[in-house]
Amino acid sequence: MRISTQQYFSMNVSTMSNQQAQLSQIYQEISSGQSLTTAADNPLGAAQAVQLSSTAAALSQYTTNQNTALSSLQAEDSTLTSVVTTLQSVNTLGLSVGSGVLNDTNRSAIAAQLTALRDQLLTYANATDGSGNALFAGFQNSTKAFTTDAAGTVVYTGDTGTRTVQVTDSNAVATGDNGLSVFMSVGATNAQPIASGSSANTGTGVISAVTVTDPTNAANADSYKIQFSGSGSSLTYTVTDTTTNTMGTAQPYTSGSNITIAGQTVDITGTPAATDTFTVQPANQAGTNVFTNLNAMIAALQQPVSGNDAASATLQNAMNTGLSQLANTLNNVIAVQASVGGREQEVQALQTVTQTNTTQTASDLADLTSTDMVKTISKYTMQQAALQASQQAFVKIQSMSLFQYIGN
Repeated sequence: MRISTQQYFSMNVSTMSNQQAQLSQIYQEISSGQSLTTAADNPLGAAQAVQLSSTAAALSQYTTNQNTALSSLQAEDSTLTSVVTTLQSVNTLGLSVGSGVLNDTNRSAIAAQLTALRDQLLTYANATDGSGNALFAGFQNSTKAFTTDAAGTVVYTGDTGTRTVQVTDSNAVATGDNGLSVFMSVGATNAQPIASGSSANTGTGVISAVTVTDPTNAANADSYKIQFSGSGSSLTYTVTDTTTNTMGTAQPYTSGSNITIAGQTVDITGTPAATDTFTVQPANQAGTNVFTNLNAMIAALQQPVSGNDAASATLQNAMNTGLSQLANTLNNVIAVQASVGGREQEVQALQTVTQTNTTQTASDLADLTSTDMVKTISKYTMQQAALQASQQAFVKIQSMSLFQYIGN
């Protein structure tokens, strides 16, 4: 087969052009550090790189979400620690009232301290996270969770929502708890029933805290009224289930003796007057708003009682009721804080996993797209030598001509 001069020149120019293009591509890989710049370089590798890049972007967003969630949870945890401390201070002050050595002035001073602690508690209830979002307002994160109306009543202005953040592709974590569940509720379990005496009582009867003797008794969920009648040695009481409107039979009253109510017992000391009443209610029906309960304790302490046995009994009943309600609130807040701590641990564990996955994804993407400098420089040198050889050979061969031989 004969090859014309034109074909020969075209073939050599094409070959050298291809070599120069390859050399340019290799040089680009070295200078950019990227071995995969277009899908044409490696179609399969390009598809894998796109998937890895998408995974890396998702992991980056999850890392941001985890940091945000952990910051909010830590802010709530710290605030709840302060709430617990405040409630414990309230409990200590409340218990001091029963010492029997206080006068009206002392009790007024305690009422003032309780007022300050209540205001402090309200400040914590309206706390915000590092971004200025209300911790306990549900979805209403730009408004205060609690406000005080003209009558001095603390009102919840948030909602029942719970903010969540997606921290992995399959995990969402609640980053807060609404104020109703923290400050105006009691736990579903281990909540103490509440015993209270009517503020209209005129006798000296004081009811104790409730002791649950049979937690499995379904009737514990009902509300009860203890009504007194008669006087002196003929003083009796009747227990009525106000949920079912079932009245028991009259029983003789003995100060300090147990009164059985379903699977619960209470005792009443002192001498109740005829028509005096006391109630025993499940915790969730006996006042769960911690601010209202504190206000009731404060109001009771502000009433003068010195020298008035009936007023002293009313005060003691109010304080006993308030302390029982406070114990339920405290247990509820501790339970919420434990839940927050669990969520913090979950996010921290996911942060470790996400960081590991991020590192591995970055490594896989680098292996796929980054230039192997040693291998590529070696390839560049070989390609450069091949191009130089092609150029030198072309120069030699193009000078070979039949006319040169004839001329010689």
